[in-house]
Amino acid sequence: MRLPYVSDPPPTSTPEEAEILARVKARRAPGGLLPLDRALLHSYPVADGWNSFIGAIRTKTTLPTIIKELIICRVAVLNGAWFEWEQHAPLLEEGGLSDEGMRIVRDIHANIPLQIDEKALSLAEGAVLKYTDAMTKTVTVPEEVFQELKGFFNEREIIEITTTVAAYNCVSRFLVALNVGEKNP
Repeated sequence: MRLPYVSDPPPTSTPEEAEILARVKARRAPGGLLPLDRALLHSYPVADGWNSFIGAIRTKTTLPTIIKELIICRVAVLNGAWFEWEQHAPLLEEGGLSDEGMRIVRDIHANIPLQIDEKALSLAEGAVLKYTDAMTKTVTVPEEVFQELKGFFNEREIIEITTTVAAYNCVSRFLVALNVGEKNP
């Protein structure tokens, strides 16, 4: 980490900071604070907003675990956020993605349209990967990529997919910029 982590637990100086710390710890229970939390807690208001937003993405969407973790892991690979990968790849495997699917997600050079093989990825999962790649690599999503996604997911799910891609691009950029978890050169 390019800055020192706050202590675990960090000291609080106001009741509001104590409440924020309690919320962050409650979301992380039983594992305790992650290096990411110990970086964010340099700014209690930022940590609180982050905890609320990412907590909603992680626990309050209707997306199946495999779709959510597919997005998070692909963003991690594309942005070189290896701490994020190590936290989420096991969840993707537990969610049911095959070994071949994991290989494709992990391959930064994978040509997703050509690598959709229903034994490795479903067509819906492939559409999610194409959408994730477009949002992460160029921000602009080609209409055909959006229409393909729309063929598999309803409006709420598309909003949740889009916010998950956007949120984890934020997470990965924070992790890489500060080398949180000491996984980046």
